Amino acid sequence: MVHRFMAHKRQLVAIVAAVVCFGVWAKAWQNPDLPVASLVDVKPSDLLKQPPGANWPSYNGDYTGRRYSGLAQINVHNVRDLSAQWVFHPRNSPGMETTPVVINGVMFITSGNDAYALDARTGREIWHYSRPLSEGLIDDASAHHNRGVAVWHSRVYMETDNAHLLCLDAQSGYLIWDVAYADIHKNYGATSVPLIVKGEVLVGTSGGDDGVRGFLAAFDARTGALRWRFWTIPGPGEFGSSSWPGKSYWHGGGTTWMPGTYDPKLNTLYWGTSNPSPDFNGSVRPGDDLYTDCVLALNPDTGKLKWYFQFTPHDLYDYDATETPVLINAIYNGKPRKLLVEANRNGFLYVLDRTDGKFLGATRFAKKLNWAEGIDRSGRPILTKVKPSPAGTKICPGFSGATNWYSPSFNPATRAFYFIALEDCDLYYVKPKAYAPGRTDYDTGTQRVPGKHGQKILLAYRLNATRIEWRYPQVGSGTSWAGTMTTAGGLVFFGDDSGSLEAVDAGTGAPLWHFNTGQQIHSSPMSFAINGRQYVAIAAGSDLFAFALPGQDAGAPK
Repeated sequence: MVHRFMAHKRQLVAIVAAVVCFGVWAKAWQNPDLPVASLVDVKPSDLLKQPPGANWPSYNGDYTGRRYSGLAQINVHNVRDLSAQWVFHPRNSPGMETTPVVINGVMFITSGNDAYALDARTGREIWHYSRPLSEGLIDDASAHHNRGVAVWHSRVYMETDNAHLLCLDAQSGYLIWDVAYADIHKNYGATSVPLIVKGEVLVGTSGGDDGVRGFLAAFDARTGALRWRFWTIPGPGEFGSSSWPGKSYWHGGGTTWMPGTYDPKLNTLYWGTSNPSPDFNGSVRPGDDLYTDCVLALNPDTGKLKWYFQFTPHDLYDYDATETPVLINAIYNGKPRKLLVEANRNGFLYVLDRTDGKFLGATRFAKKLNWAEGIDRSGRPILTKVKPSPAGTKICPGFSGATNWYSPSFNPATRAFYFIALEDCDLYYVKPKAYAPGRTDYDTGTQRVPGKHGQKILLAYRLNATRIEWRYPQVGSGTSWAGTMTTAGGLVFFGDDSGSLEAVDAGTGAPLWHFNTGQQIHSSPMSFAINGRQYVAIAAGSDLFAFALPGQDAGAPK
C-alpha cells in the first residue's frame, strides 16, 4: 500500500508540475516579449566563466568573488547618461539584501522567503514562489534576511529564514524538494545564499551570536541528499578542542552565514566563519577558539580541511571573518602568486597565498582602531589591553566592524581592490550569563558612544603597491550596508550612505553619477546585458532598480 501510495503521489506531483509549467508557457505565449524561463540552463562551464558578461550566474558573478563585470558599454565617458529603466516591488521585505542572478534575460531574486523570476529587461513578473515568514526565530534570522539564489541547470536554490534548503524549477517556480538542514529550536537560522560547486549545493547558517555550533554542509543538487558536513567548532579530542571544555563546543559559534569562493584549478573552497560564542566573554573559551574568525580552505569533494587562517584569535569584539575571500592571480612582492585578499571586520586587509594559507601581508585601513597595535610576521594581531568590561570600554572598530558582509570587488585593469569601510567605535560591556535556547548569547552587549556616529568610506587598495590608493568619504551617519561592483568600463558602482546608487572612476575615485533611491541600501550591485544592452541593478529598501543608457535594445517591441 505504501509503494502504491508513493507511486500515486509521484504521478500527482508530475501532473501538478505540468499544469504549472503550462501556465508559465501560456503566460509567455500571451506576452511574447517575456523571456522563456525554460531557456535557463546553467551548466558547470557557465559557473566557471570569468569574468561574467551578459549573464550574472551567481551571487558574486563568478567563483572568484571579484564582482568584476566584463561589460564595458557603460563607461566613464557615458555613465552620466544612465537612467532608471524599471522598478520592481516585491512583498514582505522592507530591507532587501538580495543580489539578482540573471540567465538569458531571466532575473531571479529573493525577498524574505519568497522567490521571483522576472523579465530582466522590463521587470515584469514571470513567476513567484511564496512561502510564509517563519515565527519563533531570534536575532538575524528573525529579520528574515535573504541574499539571493543559486542556479544550476534548470533549478533554482534558496535558503529560508528557518534554515531550509529549497530546490525550485526555474521554468515555473514549482517546489521540487525541501531539506531542513538545521534546527531552529537550537537557535539556528539562515540569512545567506547557496553556492553551487561540482553538483553540490553548499549552505551555512546564522546564529553565531546565539550559541550554536557552526557548520558548512554540502547537498546533492539533484536529490537534496547530504554529501558532507564540516563542523567549524572541533569536538572532544579533535585539533583545537582545548578551547571548548566540556560540552561548550556545542555552543561555540563560528557560523558560515555568507557564501564563499572557489578555485577550480586548486579544487579548493574558501569559506569564512563568524565570531565565537559567547560574545565579549572569553573566560569560558580559553585559547584561540578555532575555527572561529577564520577563512577555511576545504576540499569540496569531501569537506576535509586543507588549511585555515585565523584573523582574530580569541575574539572579544564580534569581528566575524565572513567577508568575501577574493581570489586574485597577481604579482605580489615581485612574485607571481595565487592570492586570497580579504578586507576584514577587525580593521586590517589581509593578503594570503591561497595554495597553502601562508600569510603574506596586512594593511591597516581603519583609522579608528585600538584593540590591536598591528599584525606580526606570522599574521597574528599584536594586542593592546583594550577589552570589554562591566563598566563599558570604548573599542574601535565597533560592533559593526570596520567593514562587513557587503561585497568588495577587484578590477584587473586598475589592480585595485574596492570596499566600503566604516569608521566607528562602541562601548562594549561584559556580564556573563548561561546559554539558553531561544535567547541570544551576547555577554552582554554594546552601546553607541554618546554623541558620536560612524562614517562610511569607499576605499581603493592598490594590490601591487600594498597601500590604500584613494578614499572617497560618504555623507551620512554610517547606516548603509551596501557593497561594490567594478566593470571593464572603468567604473566602480556602490550604494552610498545617502541612499544613492553611485558610480565613480575606478582609477581615481572621482564621482561621475548617482541616482537617489530614497531608501537605505543593504545590498550590492550587479550587471548584465540583453541583446547587447548593458544594465546595472541593485536592491534598495523594498525595491529593486534597474538602470541602462538611453536607447532601445534590438529585441524591444517597436
